[in-house]
Amino acid sequence: MVSVDRIPQATENPGGLRRDVGLIGLMWASVGSIIGSGWLYGAEKAVTVAGPAAVVSWVVGAVAIVLLALVHAELGGMFPVAGGTARYPHYAFGGLAGMSFGWFSWLQAATVAPIEVEAMIGYAGHWSWAHGFQHTDGTLTASGFAVAVLLMAVFVAVNFLGVRALAHTNSAATWWKIAVPLLAILVIAAGNFHPANFTSEGFAPFGAKGVLSAISSSGIIFALLGFEQAIQLAGESRDPKRDLPRATLGSVAIGAVVYVLLQVVFIAALPHSAFAGGWAKLHFEGISGPWAGLATLVGLGWLSVVLYVDAVVSPGGTGLIYTTATSRVSFGLARNGYAPKVFARTDRRGVPWFGLIVSFVTGVVCFLPFPSWQELVGFITSASVLMYAGAPLAYGVFADRLPHRERPYRLPGGNVVAPLSFVVANLIIYWSGWDTLWRLGVAIVIGYVLLGVYAWYAVSAGLPDAPRLDWKAARWLPVYLLGLGLISWQGGFGGQGHLGLWWDMLVVALFSLAIYYWAKASASRSEDIERSIEEVAVVDAPAH
Repeated sequence: MVSVDRIPQATENPGGLRRDVGLIGLMWASVGSIIGSGWLYGAEKAVTVAGPAAVVSWVVGAVAIVLLALVHAELGGMFPVAGGTARYPHYAFGGLAGMSFGWFSWLQAATVAPIEVEAMIGYAGHWSWAHGFQHTDGTLTASGFAVAVLLMAVFVAVNFLGVRALAHTNSAATWWKIAVPLLAILVIAAGNFHPANFTSEGFAPFGAKGVLSAISSSGIIFALLGFEQAIQLAGESRDPKRDLPRATLGSVAIGAVVYVLLQVVFIAALPHSAFAGGWAKLHFEGISGPWAGLATLVGLGWLSVVLYVDAVVSPGGTGLIYTTATSRVSFGLARNGYAPKVFARTDRRGVPWFGLIVSFVTGVVCFLPFPSWQELVGFITSASVLMYAGAPLAYGVFADRLPHRERPYRLPGGNVVAPLSFVVANLIIYWSGWDTLWRLGVAIVIGYVLLGVYAWYAVSAGLPDAPRLDWKAARWLPVYLLGLGLISWQGGFGGQGHLGLWWDMLVVALFSLAIYYWAKASASRSEDIERSIEEVAVVDAPAH
């Protein structure tokens, strides 16, 4: 028996993942995901939805992400396994919940890389040689599709070089990705900071609903997502118990500070003529590339050139990391028996090669029906937060069922923070709006069909690792998914409007708490949880 606490720290491992990523590599994986295309568009989109009160939206969004990150930090230290986000519900609630949250995790990871590619191509349209890559509605032309496929192929090729090469590549890109937004903040604010912009057309012209809508629909949560990338690489960390909590919380802190400063400076630097007709009608020359356009507008042409270059580097770095994440999540799904074992096979560098190939194919398929970057933000936000929502539920179960298990990082007030973070996660999903959530529901059904067919095959064929679906432990799950969809349908964020503002959020909060405590009561027994943990530890242990 090999416990999670005693996995050898091998560097050569032909049969599994290689543990050679340190604290900086883990943190930079998360920071590199957080600072991607979100910074290029987030401030402009948020201010058109919430007005200057978008600053409040960013703060609320950051608090929400911190709550989720705190829960993940403890879980990541307890269970340093590859694809951890997809595995915590598996431990706590068995096969059905594990399969479901694993699909949410994969869906989120697999769709981010192609979106980042579209962002790169969109900003590249500033140059004449890229004018023919997109139609006027933001969809790709034939030449744009070819370029998008090539960029996805580059992401996959770098990943095939192994996680150490990835860490080094991403480290260099992340230094750039942090430096450029900070440069924009300092240089633009130095000569173009107008405090009156925050009140001249009203601080919160769209009220509380605008502030809350901006959190999900304008890219705020989307921009702040990515802290889990360190956790997804837990199976390749040299010292996961020490480094995972630090990397997770550190990356969120860096991202939150950068994004709040970006929003403040963007609002303050605009000339009044750009929003004289109201924040909803914000317009200036070059607004299709908001920050680069703003730099040109205030006479900083050299900075706009840097920003146009960064519009390739930042999304590129994020797409690179999410290509990694997609293969690691599918690796975890296969190790848990939810997907064919070919997804868990690694090459001599310890790279899950089949998962990378599927990631590439998925990205290519996504380029066909997907619209522009902006229209996909709500969908990805909802899928991401739904994935994260499994962690607070699992946390509550482990606090009850595994009270004596070693916790390198112990969350203060976890019995309050965990249910609160679950409530906040569901509010973020709700704020995305009904138009987004019904589409997410369709994607969830597709996942159940694909994974369900494999589960049926595995059981019918008598495969030794056929998933145990544990319907009883996950009986709350269909009620949770359908109930959240019903509330959204009846609510005021794109729904029927039968639930008024604030009352709708009270309903979401009460519903979330009911699901949280029902899930805790229905969870797997302690011995079943220990068995699942032991099984994962054994299959993840390096070969000798």
